[in-house]
Amino acid sequence: MTKPTPNAQLRTWREEAELTRTELARLINLSDNGVKHGLTCDEERIRRWEAGEVRWPHEPYRLAIREVTRQNLDELGFVRTRRNRAAGARAPLPIADQVANLANETRPVDLTALREDENDVRRREFVGLTGAALFNAVLGPSEGVTDMGGSPVEHLAAVLVDHSVPADGPVNLASLTAAVTTAKQDYQACRYAQVTTNLPDLLRTLRTASTVLDGDARLRAQALAAEAYHVAASILLKQEDKGLAWLAADRSVQAAHASQSPLMIGSSARIITHALMDGGHHTAATDTARTAAIRMDADLTDPSPDELSIYGSLLLRGAVAAAHSGNRHNIAELLDEAAEAGRRLGHEGNHRWTAFGPNNVLCHRVNIALRLGDAGTAIDHARQVEIDQLPINERKATLLLDTSRAFLMRDQHDKALHILRAAGDLAPEEITGRAAAHRLVRDILATAPISVRREAREYAASLGVSA
Repeated sequence: MTKPTPNAQLRTWREEAELTRTELARLINLSDNGVKHGLTCDEERIRRWEAGEVRWPHEPYRLAIREVTRQNLDELGFVRTRRNRAAGARAPLPIADQVANLANETRPVDLTALREDENDVRRREFVGLTGAALFNAVLGPSEGVTDMGGSPVEHLAAVLVDHSVPADGPVNLASLTAAVTTAKQDYQACRYAQVTTNLPDLLRTLRTASTVLDGDARLRAQALAAEAYHVAASILLKQEDKGLAWLAADRSVQAAHASQSPLMIGSSARIITHALMDGGHHTAATDTARTAAIRMDADLTDPSPDELSIYGSLLLRGAVAAAHSGNRHNIAELLDEAAEAGRRLGHEGNHRWTAFGPNNVLCHRVNIALRLGDAGTAIDHARQVEIDQLPINERKATLLLDTSRAFLMRDQHDKALHILRAAGDLAPEEITGRAAAHRLVRDILATAPISVRREAREYAASLGVSA
């Protein structure tokens, strides 16, 4: 047996930082990722890493190590195991062919034929085939992500409740436009930690711009603020922070109306509908979305792609809200109208950051069938989705989580787990940082048969999720 090669680089880094093993372990546990995943690093774990007894730590520890050291793991002497290295061999039936091309399938997705040692290959192929080139970029925080004065969400909360007079200063609308675009892109790529860290300063600057500028420049700043608050509300909804999410959504609506842009007003109605829905106000959410859509529809004699996309997205939001109250008539009506808007648009787009198109309508049909307790219908709709045509990772990951939940409802735990893991490889922060995803992991683990239990337990442990 080959003697493990000590990770000399990790030990060297620790000694240069003048840290004991116990102190390094404490820093890992107190890092943002350490707290989020409930890590319990200790002196013995550090010793094993430095001795090379653990060649490649589980993902939560990898995230925390990079956060603390600001180094890539290979720079610290860690070595990918055979299971974690990229392999040239192809799995006999990649998950991308089973999920992304479900429209061509006439039988249930068959994941049981995949061998256990091919799981990593299958998930890598899925990521490649769906265009998720951002996977490696979100495995660890970028420079500057680590927050040394409180969590990023707390900083965001402080900005949302700040009613002080904004400080005067030079404002560059071009730079602000680029920053808002980056925030939108980060959110849609599921880089949630990055966007949450950057939002407080961006929102402060936008408040200043909305105060010191005049005329068309002020209207433009208000429109940018509406977009930025929309992102903030979306992030907070994923964190299940309903109070702050409602506050951010309301700020988005106020800024949208101040911008005097009908498109921005319609777009902000989407996030207020979502906030109402998450707060349990399903009738109000349905009515809000429907009213905003009707208002837009009156002006859609020759709609632009932006207008069609916002209109269709409002209908989809209303349909999801109606599903909570079980109003099947409203659901069918809103979904059919959204499908018609998608047909008129004629392609998968991301106009006004909506990710709207015919496949997005199908994704919402999956979600709604699931909310109504009809797992079979949800899977049937999922088979029709061309997942590689969806324009953003956030929408792809959401579809996979819904499909995983549908398979779990049908007691097909192997399929549920494999699709969940594919979602995690596609968008790591959608799994590691969301309570809803953790609940799904626990549900799979709690009910898994013996044939799946070991893999489910190992995956849950890699996420720091306990039963």
